[in-house]
Amino acid sequence: MFSNDRDAMRRVWTDAWRKAQTGGALEPLEQQLVAVIRAHPEYHALLEGVERTMGRDFPPEARETNPFLHLGLHLAILEQLATDRPLGIRAIYQRIAESAGDAHRAEHRIMECLAQSLWEAQRDGSAPDQPGYLACLWRLAGRPEPRG
Repeated sequence: MFSNDRDAMRRVWTDAWRKAQTGGALEPLEQQLVAVIRAHPEYHALLEGVERTMGRDFPPEARETNPFLHLGLHLAILEQLATDRPLGIRAIYQRIAESAGDAHRAEHRIMECLAQSLWEAQRDGSAPDQPGYLACLWRLAGRPEPRG
């Protein structure tokens, strides 16, 4: 699922959605993608209009959310939760989910910390700052970061 080709990455999402819509057999990764897509009906039409989607920019200054970035961040969070990496994210997630009222809202809250961490890493040409990311999540959870 890793590529530097933006349209190839987008096609993974649109192909999984098309297969789901036509009753095709889904690979395990495609099942995850479709579950994330189903939680976002506002993107369904966009994912069905593949040719309008490929090559399109979603500039933040135009106040447009990039649906592929948004969906990809959900997928990244689900992977982090499944592996508990960075270590401790599951426990933090539980606290955020309790205060958010549901998993999807919790993911949206976490997404802000993740996006900030990734943006800073890209800006600085470095690996994401895991302690900084976890500290941001602890603040969201409304608790001080545990020591030691």
